[in-house]
Amino acid sequence: MNLIIVATIVFVLAVLMTMTGRGGGNFYVLVLVLAGQAIHQAATTGQLILMFSALTGMIIFHRHKMVDWKLALVIDPPTDVMAFVGGYFSDYVSGTTLKFLLAGLLVLAGFLMLLKVKNRPITEGKRFGYWHRRFGNEEYVVNLWIAIPITAAVGLAAGAVGISGGSFKVPLMVLLCGVPMRIAVGTASAMVAVTALMGFTGHAINGHFDPSWAIPVACAAVVGGMIGGKIAIKTNPKKLKVIFAFTTLAAAIVMAVNALLSR
Repeated sequence: MNLIIVATIVFVLAVLMTMTGRGGGNFYVLVLVLAGQAIHQAATTGQLILMFSALTGMIIFHRHKMVDWKLALVIDPPTDVMAFVGGYFSDYVSGTTLKFLLAGLLVLAGFLMLLKVKNRPITEGKRFGYWHRRFGNEEYVVNLWIAIPITAAVGLAAGAVGISGGSFKVPLMVLLCGVPMRIAVGTASAMVAVTALMGFTGHAINGHFDPSWAIPVACAAVVGGMIGGKIAIKTNPKKLKVIFAFTTLAAAIVMAVNALLSR
């Protein structure tokens, strides 16, 4: 597959993924595998694309006060550490079974995002392990007992297969923590950027990095991330949820296909 075609596809994906606060690594990895890259090299390039596109979106979201930095700093470090571990040890395990598992979880995440979110009582924030957050005009309660273990598990799996875990971070924040969709999208972009950096580092240490492909497609992702971030700011949160749900279901199909191709 021609590099220009790949860069164009990456640009379109970056727009859609940044809009919904997710990385889209499973899409990127499949495109790169179809273009002829080995699976570990594709995962490394995918992590670099994720890092740049998410970073671009994060800057735009931060300017519009859509990134809850305190929330990100509390629940994201376990993801980042485990993403490095997953990326580093990816040489020692087959990712096929893990990819099929991730595909099933993506289906679940997609359908869950179509459900109506129930408002969690703010009084829960007074209990140990429940964090009452005020961000702008919004209030929500973060269940740290659930949030931290899930983000750590997501980081391990994400780093191993070359994705960011944004498909799980947004539902985690919206459904389990009551975070408004716009803030979840903005905050997820910040977390995706750091997770991708750690996963990329773990892979690159093993010599999987190919700059001749990675740098051009990463540049395309930067432009796509910029456009996607600006679109997300103007989009109704309910529509963002629907877009997130259906792109997540599409991601599940892509992940399953990716697993079949890498067998």
